[in-house]
Amino acid sequence: MLKFLSIGSGSSGNCYLLYSDTDALIIDCGVGIRTMKKHFHDYGLQLSMIHNILVTHDHADHVKSVGSFSADHKLPVYATKEVHAGIDRNWCIRKKVNPESVRLIEKNREYRIGEFTVTPFAVPHDSTDCVGYYIEHEGIRFTLVTDCGHVTEEIRKYVGLANYLVIEANHEPEKLAAGPYPAYLKERISGPIGHLSNGECATLLAENATPELRYVWLCHLSDENNHPELARKTIESILRANGIVPGKDFGLEVLKRKTPGEVYEMK
Repeated sequence: MLKFLSIGSGSSGNCYLLYSDTDALIIDCGVGIRTMKKHFHDYGLQLSMIHNILVTHDHADHVKSVGSFSADHKLPVYATKEVHAGIDRNWCIRKKVNPESVRLIEKNREYRIGEFTVTPFAVPHDSTDCVGYYIEHEGIRFTLVTDCGHVTEEIRKYVGLANYLVIEANHEPEKLAAGPYPAYLKERISGPIGHLSNGECATLLAENATPELRYVWLCHLSDENNHPELARKTIESILRANGIVPGKDFGLEVLKRKTPGEVYEMK
């Protein structure tokens, strides 16, 4: 059985854990190591269960601990050549990834990483490079798309393949427009290499969800420009208008920004 735990999801730090009884990988390492140790202890998990790290992109909230965590536990770090170069340039990351731990991956190629079959794919964002991940494990199909400026055909494809999906619902446009951010930042967030809004997320689901989709987790919500209940209600409303009933057709949950949620079993 495959399990999923979000350790953090938002601008304060992103980290997701996929694990079976015999293997585990982390997607992004943007929370502090002490925080990770505490959460693993609280959930009765061991850091030694992790065998590999995947990275989506080089922004600090996704990679600030990757060098230290990789070095402490001698873990390989999988990312594109451009993302690895971005990590090396990122001044927020004091400890870089050791050369012997660097693993280069290319978009749209399939890799066997431990027990997992992993395919990275392009996601438009204003980082050095950015990928989503489509992961298969014993017949279970899992897709993660975060920090996404707009929806591409490739993203539609991997959403349509998923049994379980982590998808960004970053902001509500009206809340963003009325909020305290300066104009340039509002334009960045709402632009084509920024972040998905609640409505864009809902439309992506409405147009591409299949009967094989079992659960959706909304990730990377903005603290200032969104709210968990607002995201949920907005997305549920759009889905229902398209004949999809969350809770019946598939589960829908909002991931917490700064703390872990429950452990989800994927079967």
